[in-house]
Amino acid sequence: MTAAHRYSIARKMKLLCLAQLLHFAHAAQPALRRRSLIATAPLTLLRPAHAAERYIDQKVVAELGADGQPVAYETVRRLTGEGTGLDLSRNEDISERIFIDAANWPAAAPFSENDFKRLDENDDAQFYPAQQPRLVYHIDEGAVAALTAYYKREIKPGSDVLDICSSWVSHYPQNLKMGRVAGTGMNERELRANTQLTEFTQRDLNKVPQLPYKDRSFDVVTCVVSIDYLTQPIKILKEARRVLRPGGKVILSQSNRMFMTKAVRMWVSMGDEDHLELIGQYLKYAGGYGAPAAYDISAKGRGARDPMYIVTATAV
Repeated sequence: MTAAHRYSIARKMKLLCLAQLLHFAHAAQPALRRRSLIATAPLTLLRPAHAAERYIDQKVVAELGADGQPVAYETVRRLTGEGTGLDLSRNEDISERIFIDAANWPAAAPFSENDFKRLDENDDAQFYPAQQPRLVYHIDEGAVAALTAYYKREIKPGSDVLDICSSWVSHYPQNLKMGRVAGTGMNERELRANTQLTEFTQRDLNKVPQLPYKDRSFDVVTCVVSIDYLTQPIKILKEARRVLRPGGKVILSQSNRMFMTKAVRMWVSMGDEDHLELIGQYLKYAGGYGAPAAYDISAKGRGARDPMYIVTATAV
């Protein structure tokens, strides 16, 4: 066999191997794409092609100049709470278990000033600095999806909604057409990044426990995993009742995470179900609400770890 003949055979074998490698690589693309999802996404579930988008890449202001105008931007990924493939059907009414002792609650609020002390009593503006917005999530994607699904069931189209202790996300369904959507929160730049709000007011409700809205302005008031940070929660819920229309709802969602240095003292020493009972007591002592109800709406499925609970009451 001549050298030229051997070279020709070797070249053909090399081309054949290359063709096989390309074939295998093409066939493996879906698996590689799945492994990429597993490595980078908060959940590992695949969704059908027609499902809603799981996230939106959003450009937000990263830096302001001396004149207060944007000089730099960054892209952040906002979860939509949809398209996860999780089982979001849970809507378990746990009111009877949570509020089993409601008939024995004292007529007047039994809390002391010490109950609302915190490990970190410094100004909250130091913890939530104006120039350092937290464009992150404090609950996992399963809890976000569970809350979004609950809102889809419970908030009627056209509702005027107020989100207190709001941030750069409010977790409302993307396709839910609401009326006025107002927000109050600690950080103005976070509120500016919240594309679901039609208006906002920066306010530290621990310093000024008043909502800057007229009586009977809203159909729904929401508060997402934040009531544990309020040092005057009963006053805030009185305010929520004032701005709600008769028959309107307050929806208070809670998981099991917290900034321990900023949560009030009695909250830190309690478990999840005790937290729900405490929120029910806040509502009772605020007045103007019907009996509170509690629900476990936690998502089920691979990757869903954080629980999600609701305590809700109707303005009467």
